[in-house]
Order: sequence, then structure tokens, then C-alpha cells
Amino acid sequence: MRTHFSFSFWLMLLLIGSLQAQATLDYRVQPHITSACSGTFIAHELDHITQVTQKPVRFFDSNGAGLAINDLNNDGLLDVVLANLDGQESILWNTGSLQFRKQLLSIPGKTRAVLIVDMDADGWQDIVFSSQRAAPSLWRNTGDGNFAFAPLSGIRKAAYTLNMADMDADGDLDMVTASYDAEMERIDASYLLSGGAGVFYYENQDGRFVGTHLAERSQALAIYLGDLNGDALPEIAIGNDFAEPDAYWMRRNQAWERFEPFAITTMSTMSFASGDINNDGSTELYATDMHPYQNDPATMRVWQPILDDLMQQLRANDVQKITNVLQMPQGNQFQNIAPRWGVHHTGWSWSAQWGDLDSDGFLDLYVVNGMIAADIFGHLPNAELVEENQAFRNVAGQQFEPAPQWGLNALASGRGMSMADMDNDGDLDIVVNNLLAPAMLYENQVCRGSHLTIDIQHENSHNPHAIGTRLILTTSTGVYQREIHAASGYLSGNTSRVHFGFPNESRLQQLEIIQGNGTRTRLDNLEANTHVVVALGG
Repeated sequence: MRTHFSFSFWLMLLLIGSLQAQATLDYRVQPHITSACSGTFIAHELDHITQVTQKPVRFFDSNGAGLAINDLNNDGLLDVVLANLDGQESILWNTGSLQFRKQLLSIPGKTRAVLIVDMDADGWQDIVFSSQRAAPSLWRNTGDGNFAFAPLSGIRKAAYTLNMADMDADGDLDMVTASYDAEMERIDASYLLSGGAGVFYYENQDGRFVGTHLAERSQALAIYLGDLNGDALPEIAIGNDFAEPDAYWMRRNQAWERFEPFAITTMSTMSFASGDINNDGSTELYATDMHPYQNDPATMRVWQPILDDLMQQLRANDVQKITNVLQMPQGNQFQNIAPRWGVHHTGWSWSAQWGDLDSDGFLDLYVVNGMIAADIFGHLPNAELVEENQAFRNVAGQQFEPAPQWGLNALASGRGMSMADMDNDGDLDIVVNNLLAPAMLYENQVCRGSHLTIDIQHENSHNPHAIGTRLILTTSTGVYQREIHAASGYLSGNTSRVHFGFPNESRLQQLEIIQGNGTRTRLDNLEANTHVVVALGG
């Protein structure tokens, strides 16, 4: 049974805490609702199917499409936007109790990635899509349940994937895009003759984006924007497919320079996700690749031709390996700890995300799998490699163990995936955009620990939901760190709502909010199992 507390009963509290850089602050608090506790996740089918034009499925429709989660109508409930290849895009308006009202969008061209961000800082979150042939498109939220196309000034090159952050610390959101050249060359013979695309950094200059061409070529499936070199500024990581090495840029003297932070990388990078998996205050970066999670004879008969082909593409002493990679900071370097932590092989893996799924204070891992492609698996029924999605429980910040007890081992061909609290009960639910199968919502009924969720609203800011902000929660049982990212995983937009889990016996001591410009704000007197909306001023 659920007991719902309406958002009209928000409790307004005023805090005068430890403030720096003249930040002002108030916040409001609402208790999380109570929910059922079955000890597992409950699957709910959503009214959306990502379709393809041609069947059997061939490259590159096999790559599917993404999704994004955020609150589009400011009612306190998180909504879902799902991209599509051959069919209309869907907005699933959250009406409460995991019920959704569907609204169709008609976006020209096949859509891939989705972000939900407040592009014009008008208080309404907008939608940005990437599409197969064109530059990213902005759909402005008019505040009445409708969305109007508005050009992204200065962004003209095609992009398969994209991400946003305040890359130059000037208070607004910049954009990084990257193309998937193998697909573009197949569908458009003039693509390279017209200059192609590659990797672009677009600096936001008063609402107009000014581009810097970082790379002429890319095979990008994922983009990570975060601090890789310890300078407290975001760097750019481009995850490339087809044995194309991943690429990294850092900002130095107002210019972008290439650098190589890792000794080992994935060969075909499908997804990036970051988080503090052992609560030591540093951030780990996880990248997925293609490798079977089982080595029994039947599995290897299916996989071996793929592995043999990939091995032929490897160069001697190459940093690229056919494996997932989990980069952990070790002094001034990174070490790949994926084999030791048990997450190096997860299948033909697409979106991977961190989240404290059992609210014990440690980030767990979920990875969605599968492939449908007549070009590769035409000898299999429906040309489909059927694999279970993989869930891993973080064991006290020491290693990961498979978590079949959570019931997340779905067999649909997952692509985009994100985590968020979809029913305001405080724990993380999961939404997946499958290919040729209904999208799914997995309701979290694990009910192991306690929670705190945070929404930040930065008043009078061009980054109104504080993307790039770091939050540090200190409790009697541990210190937990989170960062707000616009996107992660594969083609998937993140909610700006932050989730913390911790043991039931924890006493909350303080929450520190560290903005991208270095401003620090502290909240005291917080209570577990509540949702807090923080209004930053100044």
C-alpha cells in the first residue's frame, strides 16, 4: 500500500548555514511516500517501442535509441522522453503511482540521444535530440504541455551523441557533440565530401554556440564530461566504436589539448558512467565493451567469430582491450580494476549506470545487453543475440557480486537506460528503451536502507539545475559523494535529481553543495527519507 503526500504540502524551511562566496539559500522538504517491499524490482511495460524501418534489422538500426528523465512540468514527478528510429518519439508524463500519459512527438529524422535540460533558463526543462542525419535539435518547453522547435544557434554538424556541462566555468551550459562516421558514410555518400563532422566543442556565448573542431573523424557512441586530471574542471572523453581509439581533451590556456589519461581502455566503447564506488572521495569511470559474460561452449560458438574479428583489429601493445574497463584513480594515474571487481565481462553491453539500488551507501551497477543484426547474427533466430541484463551489488566498496535476486535479468534488447526515483518513494527505479520491444520501468521494491533525494534550483542562473555540481553527504555511517551530469551511459539523459542511499541507522550530519565556480553551501538538520528542493541564490 502507498500513502501519497501531495506536493502542495511542501514544508518551507529557512536555513542560514555555513555559506561561502555570498551564496544564499533556502530549501523545502517533503517526506518520501511509503511503498511496497517485495525485496526485488517489479517490471512495468511502458507504451513505447523503438521500431526500425528495415527488417531483418541491419546496421546501424541495431544500435537502437536512448531516453532521458526529468521533470518537464514542474509538478515534482519525473517524466520520460524516449527517442525512436522508425516511429514517433514519446513523452510519458508521470501522473503519479507509476502511471503515465503518453504524448507523441514528430522529430524529423531518426533520433538517437536525448537530453532534458533548461536551455533558456526560463524555469521549464527543454528537450534536445540527436538524429541520424542532422545536427541536434532543440524543442523548447512552452510551459503548457507543448514543445516548439527552436534552432540551436551555431550548431550545424551532424551528431550521434552529445553531452552538456559548464566547460569554461562561466555559468552557462556548453555542448560537446560527436558523430558516428561509419553510419553516416553508409547512408550519405556525400558525407565526407561535405566535410563530415567528428568531435565539436560548442561554447555557449549568450545563447549562441561557437564551435571548436576537436577531431575531424569519430566513431562515437558515448561522451563523458568530468574531471579526469584533478584540476576541478571538466575534461572531454569520447568513447569510440570500431577499434577507433578513445579520445580525450583537457583545457589549458583557454585551448583544448589532447592527453592520454589511461593505460588501458575498451576497444569498442559503448557507454561511460562515473561515480565514487568505494566512498573514498574520488571518482571512478566505467566503460562498457562487447564480451560474453559466460564461456560455456554454446555461448562461445555464437561469440567466437565476433571475438576473432575484433582480435584481428588489435595492434601489438595497443592500450585497447576487448573488455569493460573500470578506471580507479591511483595517485596521478588510473588503474583498471574491472577484473578484480568482477565487472569486466557483461555481454554485448550498451548503457551502464551506477546507482545505490539497495540504499546501503554503496553504488551498484546495472548494464543492459543484447544485439539484433542480420549482418552479424543472421544464423540466430530473429537474428538476435539474446542476453540477460546484468545487475551487480556493491559489497561494502570492495567488489561487485551478481544480484539475480533483484529480478533485473531481462532478456529484451536494451539500449538506452537511466535511473531515477519515478514514484517519489526515495529509491532508484530504472527505465530502459528496448529495441523492437516495449520500453520498461523497473520499480524498486528492495527496501533495504534509507534515502535522501535532492533537487537544486539555481535562481538567476544560466545553469538553473546546477549541472556539474558536486554534493557530499556526511553521515554517522559514511561520507557519500554525487555529481550532477546531463547525460551518461549510452544515449541517455540523466535526471538532475540526486539520490543518496545509506543504512537505516545513519544520522545525517551535513550536506555540502560545491558548485562549478567553487561556491560551497552547507545544509544541516536534514532528515532521512525526505526529498529536499534547494534554492541557491546569488
